[in-house]
Amino acid sequence: MTEKKLLDQYRDALRVKHYAPRTEDTYTLWVKNYILHHKKRHPKEMGVPEIGQFLTHLASNQEVSASTQNQAFSAILFLYRHVLHIELDELELAQFRPQRSKTVPTVLSKDEVKRIFANLTGVYKLIAQVMYGGGLRVMET
Repeated sequence: MTEKKLLDQYRDALRVKHYAPRTEDTYTLWVKNYILHHKKRHPKEMGVPEIGQFLTHLASNQEVSASTQNQAFSAILFLYRHVLHIELDELELAQFRPQRSKTVPTVLSKDEVKRIFANLTGVYKLIAQVMYGGGLRVMET
């Protein structure tokens, strides 16, 4: 009996761990892209430096978001841990895990809110007051 192909083994491992079908498809695509990026080298021949190169490529050339990079990172990490059974240096890997940018929300002062309410009437004023009083977002009203 011949051994299954790597991506088939990968899908089997995801199923055993009860990953969702869409996650399975997405993770498999990331592993495929990782392998293709490194000119079809087998992941057993690669390690932390190649993972770093791939994630850097995603950030620099593909300009993907931090959450997308984290998804690719998780998919590749799953490959090494659960399919290839290779433990990678966690400290070395940590430098490649992208950080989401911390955005500080814009908050209006009490005077600014009063001025907004003063310029609204009827239903729109009521909606704005309910939003403000309940701490609701625009899409929640």
